[in-house]
Amino acid sequence: MELDLKNLQTKDFNFDLPKELIAQTPLEPRDSSRLLTLNKKTGEIEHKHFYNIIDHLNPGDCLVLNDSRVLPARLYGIKEETGAKVEFLLLTHREGNVWEVLCGPGKRAKPGSHFVFGDGLLKAEVLEIIEDGNRLAEFTYEGNFYEMLDRIGEMPLPHYITAHLEDNERYQTVYSKEVGSAAAPTAGLHFTPELLEKVKAKGVNVAFVTLHVGLGTFRPVSVENILDHKMHSEHYYLPKVAADLINDTKKNGGRVIAVGTTSCRTLESVGTKEGCIKESDGWTDIFIYPGYQFKVLDGLITNFHLPESTLIMLVSALAGYDHIMNAYKVAVSEKYRFFSFGDAMFIY
Repeated sequence: MELDLKNLQTKDFNFDLPKELIAQTPLEPRDSSRLLTLNKKTGEIEHKHFYNIIDHLNPGDCLVLNDSRVLPARLYGIKEETGAKVEFLLLTHREGNVWEVLCGPGKRAKPGSHFVFGDGLLKAEVLEIIEDGNRLAEFTYEGNFYEMLDRIGEMPLPHYITAHLEDNERYQTVYSKEVGSAAAPTAGLHFTPELLEKVKAKGVNVAFVTLHVGLGTFRPVSVENILDHKMHSEHYYLPKVAADLINDTKKNGGRVIAVGTTSCRTLESVGTKEGCIKESDGWTDIFIYPGYQFKVLDGLITNFHLPESTLIMLVSALAGYDHIMNAYKVAVSEKYRFFSFGDAMFIY
């Protein structure tokens, strides 16, 4: 199908997905999930398991991983003034003890209202209502805020996962380090420490970047023409050691392969037209859709994304719209598992 790049419609990125293919629980071991490989030039598809990824990586390639760690960011509490139940979801740390939060029900969270969580271990005052209906809230507590969250917070699993998560660490990558995400960079959930050691032993460079995933990642595109869509902003940090590894890889003819759309968006936000990378710290609202010219990325390991999401638009930009829509059709017919706890795709 020939896409009109100036008139890209959200509905162009829709596909039929049976509900039973939405993965509710993670597989054990992590690397036993399935892997669909997609050649972005030819559209050729092969069916593997994730542990076979080692066969698709070459010495001198560079694998780029997002080491962000998910906050137990879902808080259940009561409104101090009335005792009514409320739910807070921490989205972004602003400054000091002020966070951008999603409140439910919102009508209970007017500016000036006070909330109590964990029998008083944590308290919050709503300061103001901002765009999207989110709130800025200031927290008070004794001790360490993140330790407090570990005690009373719950993992913010996406709305389409209704099963209870037995082990919170299964919604973290094995290399997660920098706390700050409202959702996991899920492509990385497939790696085990042993698989990463095999990757390094093969002579593949491994670089770490940090992008704190916001919930906007999961929001459906609500406009008809995707060019009218406004991306959410997320904080990233690309350290010098990662920049040097990536630049050396490019210089020596190796491939730069991002693990996840978050790593991809970080690289493409920082990269110059020549594909050069430098240490960088900032916010990105980059929106990648068909017609985008990639500056840094050669390949991508990613999960299967929601219909009409910005993420399926991103992979369509990398692999080609027809190749992606066909791959998704094949994945559905082959009963691949979809979304956060689902199977993976390698675009090369």
